[in-house]
Amino acid sequence: MPRSFYPQDKRATSSFQDLWQPAVTVLSDSPPMISRGNKPIQMHFEQQLKALVYFHLEEHTSGRHLLQVLEEDEFARSVIAPPDGMKKSTFFETINSRGVEQLLHVFEKLYHKAAKAIPNEYAQLGDLVAIDGSLIDACLSMTWADYRDGAKKAKVHVGFDINHSIPCKVFLTDGNGDERPFAAHIIAPGQTGVLDRYYQCHKNFDLWQAEGKFFVCRIKANTNKTVLRSNEIPSDSLVFFDAIVLLGTPGINQTKEEVRLVGYYVDHKPYWVATNRLGLSGEQIATVYKLRWQIEKFFAWWKRHLRVHHLIARSPYGLMVQVLSGLITYLLLAIYCHRHYREKVSIQRVRELRIRIQNETRNLSPLATDNEKWRNPKQRNPMRYEDYAKT
Repeated sequence: MPRSFYPQDKRATSSFQDLWQPAVTVLSDSPPMISRGNKPIQMHFEQQLKALVYFHLEEHTSGRHLLQVLEEDEFARSVIAPPDGMKKSTFFETINSRGVEQLLHVFEKLYHKAAKAIPNEYAQLGDLVAIDGSLIDACLSMTWADYRDGAKKAKVHVGFDINHSIPCKVFLTDGNGDERPFAAHIIAPGQTGVLDRYYQCHKNFDLWQAEGKFFVCRIKANTNKTVLRSNEIPSDSLVFFDAIVLLGTPGINQTKEEVRLVGYYVDHKPYWVATNRLGLSGEQIATVYKLRWQIEKFFAWWKRHLRVHHLIARSPYGLMVQVLSGLITYLLLAIYCHRHYREKVSIQRVRELRIRIQNETRNLSPLATDNEKWRNPKQRNPMRYEDYAKT
């Protein structure tokens, strides 16, 4: 195993430990990882999670890339990897068979910790949760990830806490998995689900109201509307329609419960939004639906900068492990960025963290001595070109 000429000081890892610290506080009460046979566990859950967080943070491109770094990089070997190293068979066997229960526990605990630490940005609009699904490219050998002929994809169904800009719920299916059934599992009583047109389901609208759940859902413009009573609209408002209605065709798919319908223009394009939030103005309803775009931006940033699309597992279990570890990494970054900068997660701050970790784990003293010599011409190698023997 290669070693650096200048051994690093293992204490010089304060930035990574600062990022990792919130996870340490929730690991103590996580469910124990149990061996499924007589062979003892060779990689414990904390080691597994730390390696996966490091994978996402440093943008490794594959599981083998991560394993090579854990073996050859001084910092990764001493701080991230298990004391006896990490074998390829042990790593991939663990990823594909253990850790989901523990990861779910850590994810839920870290979400509550982050939500408590980060200010509520839209408190006046209520507890807003955007709901959407996003596809993850799979390889053809992942036969379970049905999508269409010649293509395999998995789909993550995510609830995104708009008020704190962090993910709060996650489910995984194949690429053809229907998104609508997961909305009921993501929205909790008292919360407001913010959804696009695909989630329009009049039966669900009735069910959510019965369960004490709120929703702001865009609907198709050609949906049948039976107006029961109209709400007053200010003359200078972008809202052109605000009424209490029944949606759908009578006797077929009409809602049983009354629904508020708000229509407004954005760049001369009409939007129709159904909701049961009666205490907000029409313009506030339009603002709530506009905030749904935050989950789209989250998906783009998360998949691009935390390397979620570089698969390290092909089984449904292993992919869920990777997805959960990617979300946990995002929560750790959210806590870190707020604590140090009072900002949301950004690639600039993530790059600064990566560079800081690299600088802290290098032994700079020998390099600094060499650099000083090159800054001072008198300390350079006194042998000049003309001192060599002429031939």
